[in-house]
Order: sequence, then C-alpha cells, then structure tokens
Amino acid sequence: MAHTLPALPYGLDALEPNISRSTLEFHHGKHHAAYVTNLNNLVAGTDLEAKSLEDTITAVAGDAGKAGVFNNAAQVWNHSFYWQCMKPAGGGLPTGALAEKINADFGSYEAFVEQFKTAGATQFGSGWAWLVLDGGSLKVTKTANADLPLAHGQKALL
Repeated sequence: MAHTLPALPYGLDALEPNISRSTLEFHHGKHHAAYVTNLNNLVAGTDLEAKSLEDTITAVAGDAGKAGVFNNAAQVWNHSFYWQCMKPAGGGLPTGALAEKINADFGSYEAFVEQFKTAGATQFGSGWAWLVLDGGSLKVTKTANADLPLAHGQKALL
C-alpha cells in the first residue's frame, strides 16, 4: 500500500491571518509531502510496504536500524494529525465529555491550558506538545523530533 499525502481539510488561505497560505504550502506541500515520498521509498520492496501507517510506526518504533522509516512514518502521522487539529474560525472552550474529563484530570481548563502552553514553550529544538489519553487519564506530554504518543501506547487528542 502506497502512503499518500492527505489533502488539507480546508483551503490554503483558510487559516489566515494566523497561518499564512505560504506557510501551509511549504509545510504541507513540501515538508509533509517529502515525508510521504521518503517513507514510500524506504518501505518499497519490504514487508512494511503493505502495512498501514500506524502498523508501520508500531513495527519499527525503538528499532535503531529502522530509524529512517520511523522518523518519516511518524512525521507523516504527526503532520496529518496536526492539520486535523485546526479549522477556520476554530478554538473556544471544549464542551461535553472532553470538558468534564479536562476538569477532572487537570482541575480546570485553565490549568490544562497552562500545562499545554508550558509543554510547547519548553520543547527544546524540534518536537511536539500533546494532549493524550494514557491509561484512562488525560495528560500533557511532549515528544522530541518525530516521536509521537502512538509509540508509547498513548492516544493523541490534541
């Protein structure tokens, strides 16, 4: 199965003025596309070629000999997830079950926001800040470079 670059769920200028068209063209159309191309080239002719993106990631996570496959597969997943976390005129307070879980696990939405902002602001170099579901509890985590919650048995929510 060849991995493909997913289309953005909005137009290239839909997030302006917060994220510009040129930023989306560069990060989606060049960076993200390059990770997809690299991944397909790395898995071509191997037993990983027929695996889903998630199965590829879990199969090679922690295998130093497959670091190139992991890094490209994880960045395809990370970027695909990232684009889905934004929408035109998005934002605002969570509602329903998520709001209740945030209040239960962090004490308040404001406490969650502080932890999330701190995780992002203190990420040294390249990496990601995440809201994850880990063993039934919400946690704020961060990962370096291409690493992602999936490699640690966590479910990324944001």
